[in-house]
Amino acid sequence: MSLLTVGTVAFDAIETPFGKTDKIVGGAATYIAWGASFFSKKVNIVSVIGDDFDMKELELLQNRGVDISGIEIKNGKKSFFWSGKYHLDMNTRDTLITDLNVLLEFNPIIPESYQSSDIVLLGNIDPNLQLKVLNQLQNRPKLIILDTMNFWMTPTYKPQLMEVLKKIDVLTINDAEARELSGEYSLVKAAKAILTMGPKYLVIKKGEHGALLFYENNVFFAPALPLEDVFDPTGAGDTFAGGFAGYLDKSRDISFNNMKRAIIYGSAMASFCVEEFGTEKLKTLSHSAIEERVKSFVELVQFDIVLED
Repeated sequence: MSLLTVGTVAFDAIETPFGKTDKIVGGAATYIAWGASFFSKKVNIVSVIGDDFDMKELELLQNRGVDISGIEIKNGKKSFFWSGKYHLDMNTRDTLITDLNVLLEFNPIIPESYQSSDIVLLGNIDPNLQLKVLNQLQNRPKLIILDTMNFWMTPTYKPQLMEVLKKIDVLTINDAEARELSGEYSLVKAAKAILTMGPKYLVIKKGEHGALLFYENNVFFAPALPLEDVFDPTGAGDTFAGGFAGYLDKSRDISFNNMKRAIIYGSAMASFCVEEFGTEKLKTLSHSAIEERVKSFVELVQFDIVLED
């Protein structure tokens, strides 16, 4: 099987209470590809960058089995750049700079060699572009996963987002976005409302408080692993999505029960991502470390209890 992701490959500048970086590699598709590469035999990526991008970073992805031939390089142009500052709770941040640069001209084209991808993961980009990607697919993939954010839920973009939702299988958003999209405060009510919009499955990410998976009348909750060091949460959600999709791709099982396992693997990948700035932790990660981290998640929720009569 193989996985296709479409999204941003970019530069970030990040400040948290625990450190600060200048320009480092980021972007939704970058983190998704890294997260998925530990499971999928082949990860295909469609994006756009300027000629200022460090090609060594793309070579590192290639070494992980990521096909980068779908990344367009715009000569004489600058890559997408985002700068943000996190506060002490790390759940809130201020966007300082957003330079769209080449993203203004992004026209995603799906190469013929990517058409057989079994799983398609649409990163957080304009829903008009997400629709364009879906309309290019010659055959429907086994699973279509969508990530989006509150910016695309404003009146300007929401009609197009609603069209995308009708065409997908899994939606991944955070709790605030679930409330905004549904108009419901209760996440259970929010999930029920969103599942009527098109997706069969809904993943609600709650950051340091774990993740929820909804399917019909079923709910699964995966806690987040308590960590000693959290330096940078920027790519955690995308790394989660990549690990989640990559595990489903590797296991060739897209059932609800297997999605529970995928949630744990995705959570494990996200827990590594936040331990260093950018993709640095993912670059040195081993499969044995991932399995040990997954065991820690399992041990976190296992307990024996005797119910009284």
